[in-house]
Amino acid sequence: MVVTEALRRERVQDLTRLLAGFDRVVVAFSGGADSAFLLAAAVRTVGADDVIAATAVSPSLPVLELQHAREFADRLGVHHVTPSTEEMSRPGYRANGSDRCYFCKAELLDTLAPIAAELAAAVLTGTNADDAVAGFRPGIRAANERGAHAPLRDAGLTKQQIRDSSRDWGLVTWDKPAAACLSSRIAYGLQITPERLARVERAEATVRTALSAGGHRLGDLRVRDLGHGSARIEVAPDLVEALTAHPIRLPEFDSVEVRAFRSGSLNDALKTPAGFSVGAEARKD
Repeated sequence: MVVTEALRRERVQDLTRLLAGFDRVVVAFSGGADSAFLLAAAVRTVGADDVIAATAVSPSLPVLELQHAREFADRLGVHHVTPSTEEMSRPGYRANGSDRCYFCKAELLDTLAPIAAELAAAVLTGTNADDAVAGFRPGIRAANERGAHAPLRDAGLTKQQIRDSSRDWGLVTWDKPAAACLSSRIAYGLQITPERLARVERAEATVRTALSAGGHRLGDLRVRDLGHGSARIEVAPDLVEALTAHPIRLPEFDSVEVRAFRSGSLNDALKTPAGFSVGAEARKD
């Protein structure tokens, strides 16, 4: 335990040394635990006046996440910009193949590049050490190609170390559930559209409201669009029984199943011969 804590603190010091090498930074800030910690670390090291938080606004960003990002940036006293991104204009993104995240990250960084250039700032992403060895991460490839920096990864900080350090610093995001973009809720091969993303967001709001009304603690939640009118609600394991006993009606879906939350569960389709192959035409339903 002592060794583990010492290693974590050493890696935070490494992060500080890395950040000290920048005069001004633009942090790609989603509002999640990783980018929030990176933003806070940049403020501590570089100074709030030379740190810009950038949250991309598009149909794939839940409204609630944008609100949380604004509140967090305000608390840190950093300038927060919210440029619109047009990933929907990229055929590779709309097609929703296994490389969808590549096109999303490419659009984000291509949007931030002129902002950073005007400010003579470096672009930082919240990629951590776990992400770097997680295997299939096309978004990381897009970031590497565009010269974005990943200080958390370079300092060797894991997801758990970031959460533990965030708690030490009193950051409200230390135990924030992972919140991937809305497109991650759409089964591979189903075309990404603003309407489909909005439907998933409304469904999650319905589930969230019902759980809160029932006195349940909100945690990880996903509503996955499986196509053909089917959806899957994924929640913490201890909530599966409650939702099974008292089903929540989602008016915009014909059938709904409930399972325990598992990050990246839709990636299972990529591991089977029948799984969606890159380059196939996206289905509209």
